[in-house]
Amino acid sequence: MGWFKRLKDGIQTATKYKKEAPDGLWYKCKSCSETSTVKELKENFFKCPKCDYHVRIGSHDYFDIIFDGKYNELFEDLYSVDFLEFTDLKPYTERLKSARKKTDLTDAITVAVGKVKKRALVIAAMDFSFIGGSMGSVVGEKIGNAIDYSLEHKIPLMVISKSGGARMMESAFSLMQMAKTSAKLTRLAKAGIPYFSFLTDPTTGGVTASFAMLGDINFAEPKALIGFAGPRVIKETIKKDLPEGFQTSEFLLEHGFLDFIVDRSELRDRIADMIHLFGY
Repeated sequence: MGWFKRLKDGIQTATKYKKEAPDGLWYKCKSCSETSTVKELKENFFKCPKCDYHVRIGSHDYFDIIFDGKYNELFEDLYSVDFLEFTDLKPYTERLKSARKKTDLTDAITVAVGKVKKRALVIAAMDFSFIGGSMGSVVGEKIGNAIDYSLEHKIPLMVISKSGGARMMESAFSLMQMAKTSAKLTRLAKAGIPYFSFLTDPTTGGVTASFAMLGDINFAEPKALIGFAGPRVIKETIKKDLPEGFQTSEFLLEHGFLDFIVDRSELRDRIADMIHLFGY
């Protein structure tokens, strides 16, 4: 059996999905513990009105913030399958079924094409709500397809990373996506088409070790957790205390791993400026 199934054809526009951002009337900030209304939070780009903490949001929330209004989803006909018949606490097939029902998403990444201030852009955005944003074979295939689409139409590509790393239920097949996406991005570079990598909270594991750090421009949201292994694992391995703020986007910016950090309210303007800067 293959790594994924193609169930239907055509480009779709999202009509039904669940957001990662909080529902209801009130929101208590995880950073400052202040309470605000969800309405205030949404009007403030899903940032805490008191301390500017960036609440974790999903792919469609980013599309709504970044695109001019309309966008078309691509490659929504790809679904993960349990080709290894993997079972831990429960079968992988059940995890997939549960994740699809809970999120109304087909997998941990959604690809869309639209315009940002009238400039075309392809965005592949990861969703942490789908099995921890883990990178399986479908995630790798969708990124590969997004790269091909950018090459064919000569449109810049942006990937929004938000992931716990490789999907263990797909074993070595998930790790192969690191090499696959990295090799595909080389084709984009040779064609001179820009690739923007936007790292959000959290970006870890094999995602960090592959496409997330290969952008022509790598940038992140404030205070995002970015790294390969988690702080606890590193501390237990090296038996030393870690520097303050270790693996935050601010720490990475200071040490040369990022080009800049952008507030979500300025995200659309900065992306439009980058597209213009690269002549697209």
